[in-house]
Amino acid sequence: MLITHDTRCALDTVVDLVNSAPEDDAAADGLPDVRALAEFVRNHEISDVGVLSEFDLSAVRRVRGRFASIFAAPDARSAAMMINELVAAAGTTPRLTDHDGYDWHVHYFAPGASVADHLAADCGMALAFFVVAGEEERLRRCEAPDCRRAFVDLSRNRSRRYCDSRTCGNRLHVAAYRARRKEATG
Repeated sequence: MLITHDTRCALDTVVDLVNSAPEDDAAADGLPDVRALAEFVRNHEISDVGVLSEFDLSAVRRVRGRFASIFAAPDARSAAMMINELVAAAGTTPRLTDHDGYDWHVHYFAPGASVADHLAADCGMALAFFVVAGEEERLRRCEAPDCRRAFVDLSRNRSRRYCDSRTCGNRLHVAAYRARRKEATG
């Protein structure tokens, strides 16, 4: 599956956005205030964003919840329906652009769109490409029992199971190894 630079950026953004949500009532929100939202926008090089407000923060959190639902979709039809609703509500307006040193690419948000509509349109379209390609199963949640972080499996054989092989994957592999050794000696 060919993934362009702008699609890859949108995928990284949507994964980070979904993972910014608190996993439970005790966890902290990764977007606690407008300042954190501004840093998120800056870190992900989201263009055409004006001055951010509490309204923007609230709208982005709502969009974040809708993206989380897409990662939890039971099948392609459900994911497609949610993506269609999200992208349509954003007032998608595809246009070619070349800015900030990047060659021609497509932006799906209308000029002057809010940051929430920008995220819904660009990130929604990036996820839509996976559904169109029959690759929606690549939109996953970490299989580690104590982690449910979202990720996009871009491995060749669709075999990635953990959000990060160095943390979740390694921790589970070490635990399984220790359990096997204990069983063998026990």
